[in-house]
Amino acid sequence: MTMTTFATLALTIVELPYAYDALEPYVSAETLHFHHDKHYAGYVAKLEELTEGTRYQSMSLEDIVRHSEGAIFNNAAQAWNHIFYFESLSPNAQHHPTGELHKAINAQFGSFEALKKRMTDMAVTLFGSGWVWLATDVDGKLYVVSKSNAGTPLTDGLIPLLCIDVWEHAYYLDYRNIRRDAVENLWKVVDWAVVENRYNSR
Repeated sequence: MTMTTFATLALTIVELPYAYDALEPYVSAETLHFHHDKHYAGYVAKLEELTEGTRYQSMSLEDIVRHSEGAIFNNAAQAWNHIFYFESLSPNAQHHPTGELHKAINAQFGSFEALKKRMTDMAVTLFGSGWVWLATDVDGKLYVVSKSNAGTPLTDGLIPLLCIDVWEHAYYLDYRNIRRDAVENLWKVVDWAVVENRYNSR
């Protein structure tokens, strides 16, 4: 299931949907320049190099993630994860879920605040680098999933809804080693309208 249009752009750098300074003071322009222009762009460039002349060259980015392994998977998944992450944030974010997603969160986690606490705690305690995901299955059941390195729920047959990037390059310039502060401030720019749309489109 292709969740967003960028999934068809296997070897294309997708630009940020907002200005570099739009998420300040929670995410600085300096962090976004490094995060998007260096780290994310580096994964795309490496993926292009690795897939040239292979069967992966004509695949969508999402299909590469689903069907590859090793270095190709790592770079494809990191490229996919990053754009998914950037598109989850907004300077004009809707700060609370509504509708069916809100009902599902309350039913499974007790409250929206309980979900945020669970994801925050998992992000803070994840050893090394990786991602914490909110995902769903086709029936609407929610999952909070912790993945190391380039891991993604796509490989578990789940539909990603939201991710927290806990690689140091996502927060170290702004928060140094205080990962909890980075995650707690990230909630202030997570756009739940985007997350809801993903949930409703499953």
